[in-house]
Order: sequence, then structure tokens, then C-alpha cells
Amino acid sequence: MSAVRVLVGTRKGAFILTAEGRRESWDVAGPLFGGWEIYHVNGSPADPDRLYASQSNGWFGQVIQRSDDGGASWEPVGNDFAYEGEPGTHLYYDGSSRPWKFTRVWNLAPAADDPDTVYAGVQDAALFRTTDGGHTWHELAGVRGHDSAARWAPGAGGLCLHTILTNPQDPARMLVAISSAGVLSTTDAGASWALATKGLRSDFLPEPEAEIGHCVHKLASHPSRPDVVFMQKHWDVMRSDDGGGSWREISGNLPSDFGFAVDVHAHEPDTVYVVPITSDELHYPPDGRLRVYRSRAGGDDWEPLTEGLPQTDCYVNVLRDAMAVDRMDPCGVYVGTTGGQVYVSPDAGDHWTPIVRDLPAVLSVEVQTLP
Repeated sequence: MSAVRVLVGTRKGAFILTAEGRRESWDVAGPLFGGWEIYHVNGSPADPDRLYASQSNGWFGQVIQRSDDGGASWEPVGNDFAYEGEPGTHLYYDGSSRPWKFTRVWNLAPAADDPDTVYAGVQDAALFRTTDGGHTWHELAGVRGHDSAARWAPGAGGLCLHTILTNPQDPARMLVAISSAGVLSTTDAGASWALATKGLRSDFLPEPEAEIGHCVHKLASHPSRPDVVFMQKHWDVMRSDDGGGSWREISGNLPSDFGFAVDVHAHEPDTVYVVPITSDELHYPPDGRLRVYRSRAGGDDWEPLTEGLPQTDCYVNVLRDAMAVDRMDPCGVYVGTTGGQVYVSPDAGDHWTPIVRDLPAVLSVEVQTLP
């Protein structure tokens, strides 16, 4: 591996940050699609120069952009995200029923072995797939067709399907997470789905251990051990050792178990990162100190990582898609903030430095490790 390419989505465009393997000197390109909200930019594992971007705007709607040259040029592709069949209804904030309505694409997950196949998680919560490089999209309707779907209600960010975890050892298996419904799993390539929420507890629910209603913020797993899944929930950091079949809390000694982002070290499956946030009302770090927390034991025992991160008067947030890792050795860790900073740690979290300081609010960060 000789270089990294960091794909950053922000409230006002996308940026591409590139560096050689030492990750010391950075080139910054952008803004791309200036003025548009870019919820997610992601690259194909099968072809690193194939990139996809989710561009949206309250006035002009949704646009999927594609690049075949590593982000040097882009073209809009297909934007027809039509629900299959009669859409039906889901619950709204006030408990009334509302028709399902497509708003935007939150997450793009290119397939591991085919640059033309991409999964898209959308709001209102549904899963779509393209097999022709983004020109046409078809709903995997089993998610939205689940028996519980009419009782799903949105979280503060909307009823969004924001996480898609594919299983590199068995492509038929997948997990998706929805705010604020919970987690669903499939073992038959999306034909059918089951709730994967056993063990979750949310005290704000009338029934705290109900099957649905849990505001899951993000899931992460290591490719070599896909059945071990880590979760940052609205409150609580959780772990599953059976592919989402059951969950247990691993918040341990964190200063707050509220947060949005979670990720796993590229080479150490038991090393996990989270960014504690004060509370669901106070979306900034405890005590005004931006601290990434690392567990080398798969949870429960956490250490603060502070060297190079602001430790006074810091009141930014790190959103659910704004943390990523590269596959260099040592592993690099990246965090984007709502204050427009993107920090990198080239030594697995021990030391941090800002790559950029003044971008628009960062919505997402992905990293490609290039040959």
C-alpha cells in the first residue's frame, strides 16, 4: 500500500484528501458539487477509481454521481428510487400514520467484487441496489415489507436506513440499521429479513426492551470476523458475537455512552473506536474535550486518545458516518467534525493532527487505501 484517499461529504460539497503512505503531506481537492449536501461518498473495493456520491438538496432533490477516474471527473447517473408496490404507511413523530416517501440516499455500500453493484440505504427507510453502475436502482423490498415496518417511526434525523454491513465471507448475509427502528438481518441475499434487536434496551421507549424503536446510530465489524458486530446506539455501546442475534452492553468506563460513530481497527478485530458525546440534547464532547476512545479488548475497557485533539473549548459533534480507518500498517484512523475539521491519526489513535480545519460541517468520511 502506498497512498490513501479520504472521501469527505459535507453540508456544502465533497472533498477528496490524498496523501502518501506516511500520511504527513496532504493534497485537498474540492469542493465538488459545491453548495449541495453530500451525505456519503464511497469507493468500490473492486475498482478504487470507481466512486459514488450521494448529492442532495431540499430544492433540487437527490442526485447520484459517479466517477470512473478517482474523483477527477463525475457524471450523474440514475436517480429513480421508486418503492416497490403500494408504499403503505409508517408512524410519524406524533404517532400518526404517514405514507412512505423517498427523501435522500444516506449510505452507499459498493459490493466487494463488482464495481457496478452498489447498495443504497435511503430515507424513508428502504434498501436499494444497482447492478449497472448506478443507472437503475431496484428496491430490496423485504426490508420495508417487514411485518413491523408500519410501526417504525423516525428519529431526529428522519426515518433513515443509514448502515449497510455486508458479510465478506457470505454475500447472502447482511445487516442494516435504521433510525429509529433498529437492526434487521438477512441470510438469503435480501429476500427476507428478521429483526436483530434482542438484548437492546432503550429507556425512552414505553417498553424499553421492545423489538423495535431502538435508535441505532451505527454498526461496524471487522472483515475477518463479521459475526462480531459493534454498535453505537442513541445511548449505549453494544456488541454482538452472533451476527446480531443478541447484543450486550460494552460501554464500560466511557465518560458518556451516547455518541454516533463506531469503527474497528483494520488489523486488530478487538480494537474498537468510539467518540463519546455528552447527551442527546448536548451534541458536543463531554467537558468540551474531543476525545476518541479506544478499546483493545473488544469493549468494556476504554482509554481516551487525546494527543493532538482539542482539549479545551471544543463543542463539535462527530456524526455517524464521520469516522473511518485505512488499511495501512500502522492503521490510520480518521474523524470528521461538524466544525469542519478532519483529523488523522497515522498510528492507530496515539497521535492526531488536522488534515483540514475549516471545511463545512462534515457528514461522512471514507478512506481508500491505494496500491
